[in-house]
Amino acid sequence: MKVAEHAHNYASFYENLNDATPKNDYKKFFDENSYFEDPFHKVNGVEQIYPIFEKMYKTLVNPIFSVDEVICSNSVAYIRWEFRYSLSKSAKTENFTGISRVEFNYHGLVISHIDYWDSAVHIYEKIPIIGSILRFIKRKIND
Repeated sequence: MKVAEHAHNYASFYENLNDATPKNDYKKFFDENSYFEDPFHKVNGVEQIYPIFEKMYKTLVNPIFSVDEVICSNSVAYIRWEFRYSLSKSAKTENFTGISRVEFNYHGLVISHIDYWDSAVHIYEKIPIIGSILRFIKRKIND
């Protein structure tokens, strides 16, 4: 299996995702029973994966992934990326870094994609009341 080739193609797919990317393009990379997990979702299959991204493009302004590292071992790739987005057209651009653990099957299709990033820091702390509470808790822990 050419995991490095599959991983780099998959990373390129992520960097080029946009609101016009059709579901059939996702099917070129994900096995029909793929597992996808991030801090907000745990789903199986392209039919459940595609709506996650569809909603992201409806909710956020100019979301984009930039991949800066791909490391492969056996059938697994670790992909380090930066995600940039705005919450509205007038809001400042936000960004954060995450890692995806991606496992490929014999045919080079993704069978598991698990994202690792801190949703508390990058999402919840930006919500006014919840953010204040989380920052207070962090201060207490660090004192």
